[in-house]
Amino acid sequence: MLSASDLPGGAVTDYPLDLTPPDISPYRSGNSGVDYVTSFDSGKPGPHAMITAIVHGNELCGAIALDHLFKQDIRPERGRLTLAFVNIAAFESFDPDQPTQSRFVDEDFNRLWNAAILSSDRNSVELTRARALHPIVDTVDALLDIHSMQHATAPLMMAGSLAKGRRLASAIGVPEIVVSDSGHSEGTRLRDYGPFGDPDRPHTAALVECGQHWAASSADVAIDVAYRFLSHLRMIAPDLVPSRSALPPAHGQRHIEVTEAVTIKSDSFEFIADFQGLETIPMTGTIIAHDAGAPVTTPYNDCVLIMPSRRLTPGKTAVRLGRYIDPEPVAIAH
Repeated sequence: MLSASDLPGGAVTDYPLDLTPPDISPYRSGNSGVDYVTSFDSGKPGPHAMITAIVHGNELCGAIALDHLFKQDIRPERGRLTLAFVNIAAFESFDPDQPTQSRFVDEDFNRLWNAAILSSDRNSVELTRARALHPIVDTVDALLDIHSMQHATAPLMMAGSLAKGRRLASAIGVPEIVVSDSGHSEGTRLRDYGPFGDPDRPHTAALVECGQHWAASSADVAIDVAYRFLSHLRMIAPDLVPSRSALPPAHGQRHIEVTEAVTIKSDSFEFIADFQGLETIPMTGTIIAHDAGAPVTTPYNDCVLIMPSRRLTPGKTAVRLGRYIDPEPVAIAH
């Protein structure tokens, strides 16, 4: 077990560190002109698919999944496949004795993805990397962004707020729970960047939260979802999807619609309980937290808490609030 490590907000974690960061140095040179970004072109017509990992430096499962794809010599049968290790500086700072401290170096890489920020006069380690990557991202038709979570809750597919994101989640078929949300007030995620967030363009993206950051199962889920993503795009043969997958295809995915994100207003935000995520609060008006002494309450019956944070810093998202819905039928397009 890890020694308990202090986290922002005064919380502690005792999750075991069951994953080892892979050695990604063999992939540094790549072939794209950008370090740690490698593209494989089939020479045949098809989509440009991209799989990204370590957008946050302490989320190891994505790096393990890309390392697996490289070592298995996975190549697209059509179109172009790009594998990208993203926040290298944060990943290289990972310390098993302080595993929570390497999420980013200067700022959250996954809040920078709009044209105004990318073209601004601001500078940071993460912005420099985003500016190097975005010309490649601009050419991508379908994106899978691999993440993990602070708490040991069920994996989630963060499908965004658009029907095309839900179609992609349905086509991949796992995990069981699909969350439709519009992101964070503090900035735009990679999965919502540019054409991915435009309902009138076909480009689409999925962000998968594979489980707790350092659980061995999160790496299994990351590899599984990567194979299914590529199989859906007909870039690999279906029989390459592992026959004994970490996640069996869901017979019926459950969809949660996020209606609002609770943004932290003060340094004294505090949850009333140690929420882990996916708790369903039965009654409208139930207090779930206090922010500068003011109650934070559920807006409706059967309110589901999505990814409550331990990073309780003003301006950041404390938790997202949602409800289970019956989504409109969507055809699975290839």
